[in-house]
Amino acid sequence: MKSTDSKNETASKPEAKKGLTKAKSDAASGLTELFEDGLKDIYWAEKALTKAIPLMTKNATSADLIEALNSHLTETEEHVTRLEQVFQLIGQKASAKKCDAMAGLIEEGKGIIEETEVGVVRDAGIIAAAQKIEHYEIATYGTLRQFAETLGLTEAAGILELTLDEEKGADKKLTEVAVNAINIEAAEAD
Repeated sequence: MKSTDSKNETASKPEAKKGLTKAKSDAASGLTELFEDGLKDIYWAEKALTKAIPLMTKNATSADLIEALNSHLTETEEHVTRLEQVFQLIGQKASAKKCDAMAGLIEEGKGIIEETEVGVVRDAGIIAAAQKIEHYEIATYGTLRQFAETLGLTEAAGILELTLDEEKGADKKLTEVAVNAINIEAAEAD
């Protein structure tokens, strides 16, 4: 009977409930901190992409893909500047925190380049890697925009919305390049 009582006591504590864990000491304690942490994360990601996109471009063969990647590199450089504006709006110095998700996606893209021969199959792989990156960015900017709106940071939300729209546009352009040419040519190369 005694052991049952101790199990019930443990189960009644929130941190002992299934699926719940105690927060780490550096965890965000509020939505503002979560927002700021997300900004640092995507700031690192965008800066890393300014180095990763040229590698993709250098290894692509399709003129349409190269154009899409170059266009998005220009946008990515602007995204870095916009994030610096958002940091300024919230009274913070722009700072980056390593984004493990983006680091992994970039490494996956490098792996595709290393494992494929030059040509349409590699181009299809580059598009796949780039779209995974775009989808991560779309999710992140959508979340950060919503956090900004909830926190009453209207100007920051507007800036994040602009970047979100550009990320969606880049994803759409990559889909068009894949569907209209690259994927068909890659299938024929099989």
